[in-house]
Amino acid sequence: MKILIVDDEKLIRNVIKEYCHNSNIKTDEATSGKEALEKLKQNNYDLMVLDIMMPEMDGFSMLKELPNEKRIPTIILSARGEEYDKLSGFDLGIDDYLTKPFSPKELIARIKAVLNRTQKTLPKTYKLDKLEINFSAHTLKIKNKIINITPKEYEILTYLIKNKNIAISREQLLSNIWGYDYFGDDRTVDTHIKMLRNNLDEYKNHIKTVRGIGYKYVEDEE
Repeated sequence: MKILIVDDEKLIRNVIKEYCHNSNIKTDEATSGKEALEKLKQNNYDLMVLDIMMPEMDGFSMLKELPNEKRIPTIILSARGEEYDKLSGFDLGIDDYLTKPFSPKELIARIKAVLNRTQKTLPKTYKLDKLEINFSAHTLKIKNKIINITPKEYEILTYLIKNKNIAISREQLLSNIWGYDYFGDDRTVDTHIKMLRNNLDEYKNHIKTVRGIGYKYVEDEE
């Protein structure tokens, strides 16, 4: 696996690189959001460790400008630990948030946990009539048109498809998509499901509500 480290502090990048090397994780680096944006457009990475406060372009601005098809699992590593910053990050689709100063061992553990959640074995593509998901490119198409959905909506959809016909609780979705230590509640899941259904348009009824439990994906609308 290969990750992109985005931080303007050389010492921070070097520490992360050393611990990644010891865990057999390849790395690339960028010193600003602008540089990271260019690298993400030109290369493929499995995950990004991203600082917020950087010259030229900050981390949040970079995430907003990053094309949907180039989005990858992201862990924010920042000295800004206010709840507002964390909520802003999760709203932009990040997978985890760690504040500085940090434990390099904990960061590596979080990197592995996020990768384990997002790299479940899946076929390259999934097709249902005129709906198509390319798991390698992280794209959703309906009638050959790319549908822009958030990274979290994409993760929910692929997780439900991987577990099709199985009722998945809201707690399971929170744990597997947002992480075991996410501080949100069940309404977060419901909100994302609602947005996902809207984006699926004529295919929205394939995501069924299971009363008292959560949701499940079915290929037959019943």
